[in-house]
Amino acid sequence: MPRWQIKGRELLPIVQGGMGVGISAHRLAGTVASLGAVGTISSVDLRHHHEDLLTRAEGCTDQDALDALNLIALEREIREALAITQGRGAIAVNVMKAVAAHAQHVRQSCESGAHAIVMGAGLPLDLPDMTKEFPQVALIPILSDVRGVAIVVKKWLRKNRLPDAIVIEHPRYAGGHLGATRPEEIADARFDFEPVLAGIFKLFRELGLADASIPLIPAGGINTHEKVRALLGCGAAAVQIGTPFAVTVEGDAHPNFKRVLAEAKPEDIVTFMSVAGLPARAVLTPWLRNYLRRENALQSHAKADPRRCVPGLNCLTLCGLRDGIASIGQFCIDTRLAFALKGDVKKGLFFRGSESLPFGTSIRTAAELMQYFLTGIAPAV
Repeated sequence: MPRWQIKGRELLPIVQGGMGVGISAHRLAGTVASLGAVGTISSVDLRHHHEDLLTRAEGCTDQDALDALNLIALEREIREALAITQGRGAIAVNVMKAVAAHAQHVRQSCESGAHAIVMGAGLPLDLPDMTKEFPQVALIPILSDVRGVAIVVKKWLRKNRLPDAIVIEHPRYAGGHLGATRPEEIADARFDFEPVLAGIFKLFRELGLADASIPLIPAGGINTHEKVRALLGCGAAAVQIGTPFAVTVEGDAHPNFKRVLAEAKPEDIVTFMSVAGLPARAVLTPWLRNYLRRENALQSHAKADPRRCVPGLNCLTLCGLRDGIASIGQFCIDTRLAFALKGDVKKGLFFRGSESLPFGTSIRTAAELMQYFLTGIAPAV
């Protein structure tokens, strides 16, 4: 497999996707990086991995105090991940543009030694401005089509900056929040990898850039060695993989979380409108089934009321529940994802990609998964 480079770091062509809340933290990200690839920590609400911070947060309604606790958790997770890598690979931090404290997360990640910032859930037009003091940190936007790439690259060029890589996420297959505005757009052919890659290379040439100026990283539905090879053959520098890494031994979530994802059948995986105003894909657990049954009734009673939010949390810039937006989700996403992290099947929201897993329901190590994607050699049953 060809290697690729980011900020002078030579890497295997595998990027482990960022998964919150707490699904990809220091253990998973550090392990993947130690194998020579990119491990990614999700910056959202990592205090759930730190009992002392949870204790300090009990009863707290002060937004600044809660944000400070989350930054402490992010600092700890990055430092612990870097210790695991022993200088190999790279540690990235995934920061959602839709999170109210995203600028704080970016700065903390840079100060704590992360090698890259990956930003999605919104156009990261101002990411170069946020990281001016940290030129050594790679900047990687997550986008889904040629139009989005054109907007970001042209805007960044005016700031004398190019993305160090771009993740191209296909909403038809990815888990969690998806890069489409409505569920009915998810299957649009404009998101298919081959025409998107070809369209981006054409855009680069029109802008006077070489095809290889910015490494491209397809993401979503990549679950076999053959898919990896095919995408690299289309000009991709690497691929990003999420759900298969979430269920590895080193995944940072509770074993029940891994079991739910690994045992989900195709008919158990659904898309719906998230509270953040984006379509999302998850496993149809008892909580999600009950929510979807009541969704229309909940939306009909939507009203803007900050008291509907968990006191002091205010995690999103746009929240259907808090802001009374009837057309999108009416639940607290942070609470539901935290239940999933702890393996609570009855109360949790379990984000998952649409495709089958490489090893079926078997929970294997990150090293075995990496070996399979790079060589096609699967571990013995």
